Amino acid sequence: MQPSAALVRIKPSPTLAITTRVQELKRAGVDVIGLGAGEPDFDTPDFIKDAAIQAIHDGKTKYTNVDGTPELKAAIVAKFARDNGLHYTPDQITVNVGGKHTLFNAMVATLDAGDEVVIPAPYWVSYPDVVLFAGGTPVFVAAGASQGYKLLPEQLESAITPRTKWVILNSPSNPTGAAYTAAELKALGEVLERHPHVWIFADDMYEHILYDGFEFATIAQVCPSLYERTLTANGCSKAYAMTGWRIGYAGGASWLIKAMAKLQSQSTSNPCSIAQAAATGALNGDQSFLKDWARVFQGRRDLVVSMLNQADGITCPRPQGAFYVYPDLSGVIGKSTPAGKLIDTDEAFVGYLLDDAKVAAVQGAAFGLSPAMRISYATSDALLTQACERIQTACAALR
Repeated sequence: MQPSAALVRIKPSPTLAITTRVQELKRAGVDVIGLGAGEPDFDTPDFIKDAAIQAIHDGKTKYTNVDGTPELKAAIVAKFARDNGLHYTPDQITVNVGGKHTLFNAMVATLDAGDEVVIPAPYWVSYPDVVLFAGGTPVFVAAGASQGYKLLPEQLESAITPRTKWVILNSPSNPTGAAYTAAELKALGEVLERHPHVWIFADDMYEHILYDGFEFATIAQVCPSLYERTLTANGCSKAYAMTGWRIGYAGGASWLIKAMAKLQSQSTSNPCSIAQAAATGALNGDQSFLKDWARVFQGRRDLVVSMLNQADGITCPRPQGAFYVYPDLSGVIGKSTPAGKLIDTDEAFVGYLLDDAKVAAVQGAAFGLSPAMRISYATSDALLTQACERIQTACAALR
């Protein structure tokens, strides 16, 4: 027995591998600071927990509709209208086992061998692997720090071919925290209007984590002409600190939603009924705490950006959202560690940080743009300060 060809095309998630490694080191008693995990350190709000507990007491422990309860779909419809000015009906809504599952269902339900998907780099690690698993071909477009880690209209135009089926837009971005303005989305939309065979996967998972008064926009909102061929994806994991509850969702064309449900009916079936009740409570409940959390994250961003820019050889742009920074490591490449090991890649540098500084980050190669690393600042100010001090010391020790 051998693994299938589809499985051979993909690799394990690098971010989850780092998280697992940090957990192993901590269990072994190592004083390691993990800055690799992409999840808020806040607890799920009590009113959301209460909704889940009430669902248990009410006996809502049976199968639900494959792609979401009527109550949750209604809450998602209301959320899209309230927050994004997007108007869907319940048959245009899908509920999945996290945002990764939404992406998986959409790609597997639509891609055939040779179909292309345009993916700006840096990208979330799962985008290309899901495309490859589905038989498609990722087409990477480098969008570096000099352009704010954002895809330019002329780059999009050049990347589109007759085989292009999707373009993936993630704002605010994992791993960079870069966010598109409404004007920038409109410029991209004007390109896509000229290519009616191309669909848009809008990954809005970090919608509510924005800084400095930045106003969120999503492409179907800015470009109504693209509404019919945009799948607007979101979820509860990041905004509501519900990573373990595993609820993602999306709105789009009813035929696509039906196709995704068909696939889901033969894979996971429905998401957890109790998690769906919690998500309904989250979306229908008081949203005011979201801005409070964003203010906390903004303070952490400012702390980390300032301290990393004081480290020899590191240049750290200031992101507009999410809870990541993506510092450029060009200044450390070519140096050697105190033990004489050459730092020739960003993977070598993050390995040095883990071994010598006991700080865990994720190499930029995992996100398709090097030399860089992703640092998550979804942890306390005290730990972030300590981690950045360790990074400064480690950089100063390079020769």
